[in-house]
Amino acid sequence: MSAIDLLLLHPPSVYDFRHKTIMYGPISDLIPSSPVFEMYPLGFLTMTDYLESHGLKVRIVNLALRMMNDPGFDVARFLSRLKPRVIAIDLHWLPHAHGSIEIAKLAKECHPHVPVIFGGLSATYFHRELIELAQVDYVLRGDTIEPQLFNLLTRLSSGQTLDEVANLTWKSAGKVRINPPGPLPVTADYADLNPERIMKMVLRYRDLQSVLPFNGWWQNPITAVFTVKGCAHECATCGGSHQANELINVRHAPTFRSPQNLVKNIVDISRFSKGPVFLVGDLYQAGEEHVLQVLKGLKSARVKNEIVFEVFGMPPLRYLQAIDGHVANWSLELSPESHDEQIRRVQDEKAFYKNSEMEAVIREALWLRCHRIDVFFMVGLSRQTRASVLESIDYCEKLFQTSDTRLSCFISPMGPFVDPGSRCFEEPERYGYTLFARTLEEHRQLLVQPSWEQILNYETPWMSREELVDVTYDAAEALNRLKLKYGRIENGRGQEVAERINRARGLKDRLRQVNADQTVLKPTERDMLLGEIHDFSVSTVCDKRELFWRNHPTNFRWLAILRTVLSFCGDAILQPFKRSYRGPRQGL
Repeated sequence: MSAIDLLLLHPPSVYDFRHKTIMYGPISDLIPSSPVFEMYPLGFLTMTDYLESHGLKVRIVNLALRMMNDPGFDVARFLSRLKPRVIAIDLHWLPHAHGSIEIAKLAKECHPHVPVIFGGLSATYFHRELIELAQVDYVLRGDTIEPQLFNLLTRLSSGQTLDEVANLTWKSAGKVRINPPGPLPVTADYADLNPERIMKMVLRYRDLQSVLPFNGWWQNPITAVFTVKGCAHECATCGGSHQANELINVRHAPTFRSPQNLVKNIVDISRFSKGPVFLVGDLYQAGEEHVLQVLKGLKSARVKNEIVFEVFGMPPLRYLQAIDGHVANWSLELSPESHDEQIRRVQDEKAFYKNSEMEAVIREALWLRCHRIDVFFMVGLSRQTRASVLESIDYCEKLFQTSDTRLSCFISPMGPFVDPGSRCFEEPERYGYTLFARTLEEHRQLLVQPSWEQILNYETPWMSREELVDVTYDAAEALNRLKLKYGRIENGRGQEVAERINRARGLKDRLRQVNADQTVLKPTERDMLLGEIHDFSVSTVCDKRELFWRNHPTNFRWLAILRTVLSFCGDAILQPFKRSYRGPRQGL
C-alpha cells in the first residue's frame, strides 16, 4: 500500500461505545448523525482539497462510521496496515473528547514514530491540556488552518524548524511551545468542498465506507457549504458565536465566502448529487448586495437542488422574496430556541426579535414557494423553567394552526455540553449555570457515565439535570401528539415515537435506580440493558426520518459520477507511461 502524506481520522464520541452500557438519550436526534457523532467536520473536505491541490496525498477514514456499521471492525488492525507519514485527528465538537484521545493513543501504538496532529474548535480551546498528552505531538489552533497545515507537513518532511508555523502548539526538547496566530484570510475562498477529489479518494483506496459523512447518508444525501467563518451574532450558548470566535479563533469579524466561490461550490455538488445543499451560516449577515450576487449566481447556474437557508435574526421580507425570485427549490431553518421573548433576549440581546416578526417571516415564506420550514426549540436555556418549556409546545400548536404541513417544529436538549468559549461557559454565574466539567479530562470522564442525565455538563437554578431530562421527554411527547393532530407526521410513525418515548422513560428510571442503589449489574443484565439502551438512544424525541428531505427516484447523477470514475481509471492506466515518457527525441 502506498504512503499517505496525511491520514485524517474521525473518531467516535466514545471509543469503546460498542461495549459500554451508556444511554445517550436524544442528544443527537435533531442532527444527521447518531449519538456516536459519526459525522466528520467539513474541514476534512477543505483540507483535502487544499493539500491535494498542492501535490499531497490525503486519505479520510471515518472510524466512527466504520465501527458503527461493522461490530467486528478492528481499529488497531486497520490502522497498522496503513502507511501514513502524518496522522491528524479532529476534536472539533467536544462530545469527541473521549474517542479522539483514545484513537490518538491507538494510532501511536500502531505507528510510534508517526506525528499525531489535533485540530478543531475544542482542540483549539483545550490546546494546552492536549499537548501534555504523550500521544499528541501537535495542535493546530483555529478554524482556517489549511495553509498552516501544509506548512507544517512540508517542514516535517524536510526536517525544517517549526518556529514559523503559525497557530501551532507543539513540544520541543520537553518544553511546550505556542506559536503566535497568523493573519486570517480576507475571504473563505482559499479552499473548496471538492466532491470530485473525494470520489477519486474512494477509487484510489477502494474504500467507500470510510468517506461517507454519516450513517444513512445514502437515504438522506444532504451536503453543506460554509457561507462564512465566524459569526456576527452573540448567542450565549453557542461555541461558534462572535464572542467565542474572538476567544478561540482570534477572529474579530466574520470572514465570508465570496458570492462567486459560494455558487461554484454549490454547482460542483449539484453536478453529482440531487440532494439538498445546506448553507451553513446566515447568508444575510454579509448584507443585501452580497446576498443578491449569490442569488443571481444560483439563478444563472440553474441549480435545481433544494437550497436550505439558515436564518438567525429575522430578515426583511424582501430577502425571502429575492430568494423566491432566484431559487426554484428552497427551504428555511429557524431557531428561536424558546417561545418566551425574554429568554430569547438573554440568548442574544443584539439579534433579538419578537414572535410577531418570526410569524411574519413564516407567513411570507409559505405564501411564496418555500418547500419546507423547520422551527427548532431547545431545553436547557438560561431562565427556562419546566412550565416555560411546555409553553413552547403550546406555541408550536399556534404555529401549526396558522400554517400548513410545510412547517414543522422540533425540540431537543442543549447537550450534552454547554460549548466551551460561549458566554455561558465562560461566565456561568452570570447566566445561572452550574457546570460539572471545565477541563478536557473532566468532559472525557462525563462521556462514559451510564446515562445522558449524568453526561450533561450543566444544570441551572431553574431546572436540575434530572428535571431537564424529565421535561425533555414530556415536551417531546406533547409535540408528537400535536404533529399527529395537525398532520405533520404519519399515524404509524407518530405512534412509534410515542412508544419509544414511553419506553425510554422507563429505561431512564431503571438507570436512575441502578445509580441510586449503586447496583453492580450481572453480565446477562448488562447485555440486556445494553441492547435496550442502543434501541432508545436514536429517534427518541422524534423520528429521525422527519429530518430527511424530499427524495428523488435517484438521489445522484450517476452519469457524471461514471465520467469521473472513467477519467480516474484512465489517468491511473496512463500514469506509468507519463512518468517514463521524456518527450520527443531530438534529431535522428
